[in-house]
Amino acid sequence: MSYVIGCDVGTSGTKAIVVSEAGKILSKITVEYPMATPYPGWAEQDPDMWVKAALEAIAGAVKKARVFSAEVKALGFSGQMHSSVFLDKNGKVLRPALLWCDTRTHAECVEVTRKVGESRLRQWVSNPALEGFTLPKILWVKKHEPRTYAKIAQVLMPKDYVRYKLTGALGTEVSDAAGTLYFDVKNRRWSKELLTKLGIPVIWFPQVVESQQVCGHLTPVAAKQLGLKAGTPVVGGGADNTCGAVGNGIIKAGDVMASLGTSGVFFAHSDQVKVDPGLRVHSFCHSVPKKWYLMGVMLSAGMSLRWYRDTLGLTEKELGKKAGKDPYNILSGEAQKVPAGSEGLLFLPYLMGERTPHKDAHARAAFVGASARHGRAHFARAVFEGITFGMRDSLEIFRELKVPIRRVVATGGGAVNPFWRQLQADIYGEEVVTVNRQEGPAFGAAILAMVGSKLYPSVAAACSKLIRVVTRTSPNPTQAKVYDGWYPEFRKLYPALRDSFRSIQAKLG
Repeated sequence: MSYVIGCDVGTSGTKAIVVSEAGKILSKITVEYPMATPYPGWAEQDPDMWVKAALEAIAGAVKKARVFSAEVKALGFSGQMHSSVFLDKNGKVLRPALLWCDTRTHAECVEVTRKVGESRLRQWVSNPALEGFTLPKILWVKKHEPRTYAKIAQVLMPKDYVRYKLTGALGTEVSDAAGTLYFDVKNRRWSKELLTKLGIPVIWFPQVVESQQVCGHLTPVAAKQLGLKAGTPVVGGGADNTCGAVGNGIIKAGDVMASLGTSGVFFAHSDQVKVDPGLRVHSFCHSVPKKWYLMGVMLSAGMSLRWYRDTLGLTEKELGKKAGKDPYNILSGEAQKVPAGSEGLLFLPYLMGERTPHKDAHARAAFVGASARHGRAHFARAVFEGITFGMRDSLEIFRELKVPIRRVVATGGGAVNPFWRQLQADIYGEEVVTVNRQEGPAFGAAILAMVGSKLYPSVAAACSKLIRVVTRTSPNPTQAKVYDGWYPEFRKLYPALRDSFRSIQAKLG
């Protein structure tokens, strides 16, 4: 029997799974770690923490699966997009990585847009200058940490750094490269035009391959630590969003995915490069060769629910602990006691600013419409609804761009919870389905490893064999009508509060 390993280097933890050629999950291990927030809007992690977690997760999964090392044909990595790893000439990490949700780089985004212009950004890299992308982080280091900047010899993405430490090979692949803002998405290469314009050396960035291509082989030292065979191939892998899409079978036109994790992502497959004229949604390279996708991103989707649980939902958290129940299920149970629309209580889910559609690092979360009528259950439901309204913002842009929508595949926390699946169907006005794979990006990384090791001839062939629909949720016409009435009210809140958000941020310095 042949096996592969999929490993996802996430924001809150690293997950490793051992998967058979037939798609059976033999084991899975997750190792969690913290995120540092030294100042409001900042988010950092130590890259070597990811390596330690990956070693522990993979070794644990291999041991638990009880497979022979020679039976493991390849490894595939997925990882959080945009986050930056700065290395010196000896491959040593120069500073903590600035993460995708770090919003300190507003001034640098303004500078890029001023120097380059939105029309050239659209032409060269197909995306706007946003705080989460890698390019503004490089410019922030140049401005605020010039000594560090002077030592930079290589800039990597999180999963690519982990792979480098396990193989000794520098490299990346198209889906992660596409999220840096210095990658030519249309032609699948680094944008020498943009890098030259900004004075950034192109030699800082490694060779780019397609996601299923082999990018390195395990060193003897790493193989021993993992319980695997030295020389085991490691494929390029993919960004967490594309691996999540592959792992859910989002590989052809009409396939759309709604992923509710720490962030929220609406992902639509595209056979051609399609760029939003307003640059509200992103155009990136898919992990399927010569395919692309459109993506809208909420910065604080599941993060908003976790924040609510840890601040205002302490009662539910404690009840869950005592009863051995998931506190999120307790929160959703409370929310179901309240009618659709939370009786006029609305929640803006902008804890860390927002990307789609507002492109505003200063946006903040807010409850609006609270009255003496509202209790704990109202606030819980308003959070679920506010997150889902925020996701609908991306879906409406897809509709405007005439992206075909056959169905919405739900994944992440929004797929597991039946209440949230129904809420999504009602708010989106689309059928919401789940598939038999809920291992997230790690499973997509495993599929890419299968293709890279020739266990399957293509990503499409692997997905056709391994993925099937298991639940279908249709919109409730009555509830959908209620939400169609409340959604425009939700849309009015950000413009009404935008100036206040910026004034508040200015006072904080």
